[in-house]
Amino acid sequence: MLLYALRRLLLALPLLIGITFVSFLVIHLAPGDPVELQTGDPSIESSAQAQKMLRELYGLDQPLHRQYWNWLTRIVRLDFGRSFAPDGRPVIQKISERLPVTLLLNVIELLVIIALAIPIGVLSATRQHSLFDKVTTVFVFVGFATPDFWLALLLMMLFGVQLGWLPISGLRSLNWEYLSFWKQHLDFVAHLLLPVIVATFGGLAGLSRYMRQSMLEVVRQDYIQSARAKGLAERVVIRKHALRNALLPIVTILALSLPGLIGGSVIVESIFAIPGMGQLMVQAVFARDYPVIMGNLVIVATLTLLANLVADLAYGFVDPRIRLAGRRSR
Repeated sequence: MLLYALRRLLLALPLLIGITFVSFLVIHLAPGDPVELQTGDPSIESSAQAQKMLRELYGLDQPLHRQYWNWLTRIVRLDFGRSFAPDGRPVIQKISERLPVTLLLNVIELLVIIALAIPIGVLSATRQHSLFDKVTTVFVFVGFATPDFWLALLLMMLFGVQLGWLPISGLRSLNWEYLSFWKQHLDFVAHLLLPVIVATFGGLAGLSRYMRQSMLEVVRQDYIQSARAKGLAERVVIRKHALRNALLPIVTILALSLPGLIGGSVIVESIFAIPGMGQLMVQAVFARDYPVIMGNLVIVATLTLLANLVADLAYGFVDPRIRLAGRRSR
């Protein structure tokens, strides 16, 4: 298993380089220029001179392939460069400040989806055509059809503006420093409730439906019928024989959905003013801050590749046949 993980990591390196090359090319071909945004009208002589100096400072006067090579050699040394923003801060500092927030939001979202979607899918499959199955089916259609930004605005209007139960922006209240220890934590949880609900709504609906379909296919197999014929309790048949095999497609779906979870943070963090990587990416795109955009893309691509690797390794824990096959191959 360790050799397999190392081999996958080595194969991920050229894929990561390909992702960065395409991303670097696309963001530089997009309309807009960071120098023009900072200096204003290029017809003014002073602005033209300032643009020339900034292009030389940022390295934008060089050919595109030379810019990419210079950027790539810095990335190898874990040097993400400096932001084009007026503060000129290192990109790694900006990302390190925002990354924990985005990771926390995505981990909570993923745990909530897994904790709720799997039981809902199993119950819906084992009680097919029941009232519970019909209610969850309606929930799935609503979840797929509801845009995140629209749901976020509705919840903000209801719970934040009209009822005043929950905060609608940021991660802390203005008087957070003056609160007691436990009230600080309650305040933080209260700020996370609406973003987590919005972020998990669509994913929960989709994953529960996938789990239901996978479970229905498994319980119709001959070995499940044989287990029931032996007199095993239905609870044992479902938990020990059906559930493990039904989880295999779910592991794949979770791995494929991780990029969407991270990408969905852009919408949630922008609407709720959460200082995470999604909000940083939006600000960098509007400002044409190329180093920050590329730094975010590298982090997101790396996390996605690692998540796919974890999903592949998880197959061995879910299905013992994969572990045995790996041992025989050695």
